[in-house]
Amino acid sequence: MLKYIMLVGGFVLLIKGADFFVDGSSSAAKMLKIPSLIIGMTIVAMGTSLPETSVSVTAAIEGKNELAISNVVGSNIFNLMVVCGVCSVLCPLGISRETMRRDFPFSILIAGLLMLLGGIGWTVGHLDGAVLLVLFALFLYLMVRSAKKAHDTASAEDEYKDMPAWRCVLLIAVGIAGIAAGGKLVVTGASDIARSFGMSENLIGMTIVALGTSLPELVTSVAAARKNELDMAVGNVVGSNIFNILFVLGIAAAISPVAFTRENLIDSAVLIVMSCMVLAFAAFAGRKGRECELRRIHGIIMLLTYAAYAAYIFMR
Repeated sequence: MLKYIMLVGGFVLLIKGADFFVDGSSSAAKMLKIPSLIIGMTIVAMGTSLPETSVSVTAAIEGKNELAISNVVGSNIFNLMVVCGVCSVLCPLGISRETMRRDFPFSILIAGLLMLLGGIGWTVGHLDGAVLLVLFALFLYLMVRSAKKAHDTASAEDEYKDMPAWRCVLLIAVGIAGIAAGGKLVVTGASDIARSFGMSENLIGMTIVALGTSLPELVTSVAAARKNELDMAVGNVVGSNIFNILFVLGIAAAISPVAFTRENLIDSAVLIVMSCMVLAFAAFAGRKGRECELRRIHGIIMLLTYAAYAAYIFMR
């Protein structure tokens, strides 16, 4: 019973911690007049990806390396197919041309890089982690430069103030503390449950842990879509997927070499295929001058595809 309490309690801390972090950091960013897309790609994406960071880094420290890779890849697939799928069912999910040309293809490219690095020697080692972190620093630099450019061109009337600065700092601090504690509980509880049922850590990471750590992305993106903040909804998903591979796995591999299994190779390939499918959906909808978007039919197909893939995971 204790391990189930730890797992549920860990998820609660992860979700509430991420919620506090996103509220505080996004309000602070908006005070600086940063556009919704940039906020989604950076501040909100990092905040909602902190559960994956906490879980995967803790798993690497404790030597439960299969959980580190499967958590990240499983979360990315869930973010792409379920989070975007649910948002698309609720309302057409517009995607900017800049995201279609730059950010989405980059997320596919780094998924392919993960396959390449992991497939060589079946491990993501210290050097591989350094490569991922350098790419993350480059990505972050480009996002910060875009944010600065947007800030410089914003008018004085665009100033936004949602809450006082002290409250932003308090929410960010409480959120980080909750996420750190929740990550520890989730790794311990999920690993104990996996062993008691004879399940592999890869399976538990691709399902229970991936779904649990992706709940902040789901809640944040759905809330953004319902408030017509479509750029933030898409930016959160794409930014989180980039952050998960480059930063989360980069840090985990820098701490300790992360084992890369054949199941990880298959799952990474599935992530690339699904990413290309979603990109094709949005690009086709944007033909003949129309806005690139994911529509309700696309969302339904994405959710059904994820359901079929989840069934495959449990059967293999």
